[in-house]
Amino acid sequence: MSISERQTASGRPLRVAPAWVGAPTTTEEDTHLLPVRDAVWIWSVRRYARLALWALPAAAVFYGWLTLGVLGVPGPLAVGLLAGWLAMISLIALAGLLAGSRTRRCALAGLLTTLAGATLLLPVAALPEDAVVASAPMVAGHVDGLLTVAAAVCGAGMLLLGWAVFRSKLVNPADGVLLMLAALAMGAGTSVDQPVPTVGALLALAAGMGLAWTGGRLVPRS
Repeated sequence: MSISERQTASGRPLRVAPAWVGAPTTTEEDTHLLPVRDAVWIWSVRRYARLALWALPAAAVFYGWLTLGVLGVPGPLAVGLLAGWLAMISLIALAGLLAGSRTRRCALAGLLTTLAGATLLLPVAALPEDAVVASAPMVAGHVDGLLTVAAAVCGAGMLLLGWAVFRSKLVNPADGVLLMLAALAMGAGTSVDQPVPTVGALLALAAGMGLAWTGGRLVPRS
């Protein structure tokens, strides 16, 4: 791996590994080096992504609380929205970390699929079973079906992300297996009874802890 050295504003040498920061590599002698400002920007984005991975175990904790039943304040809707928000932050960060791996296309497809499922899930999550929405072609009794479809789409997206983690050779592949198992359990959470949804939350918690721990140690070698 070729290493390029530049100086920072403080005068210290900045060592950049082009394979990590995405610099173009050629077989010619005049290899184009990545500007220092771009390397620093990419480093900052990757550090944000590594820190944002800790939102995944937090989302799993709130989702597990939701599956066990939220009594009193803040209520199941608020807990579900918080879990979904944290999950989206962490999955975007995970796809960002995998952008430099060989499974970046699979990770991007998983992220877009999960976002599509979440977009469908949010409008129908708080509706009663016999709701009739005038602004959409929805009749009474179809809310449960839409909720199941939305959960299945989210689960499919997480399944793709888990496969991308498993095949990336960037983090522990066992975390990818746990994430795929969590996707299957959580995707079927609206159509099966306990303890499958809670087991899915525990699997997501284990996968999130592993990804956050190993992802936080992904730094270029100097």
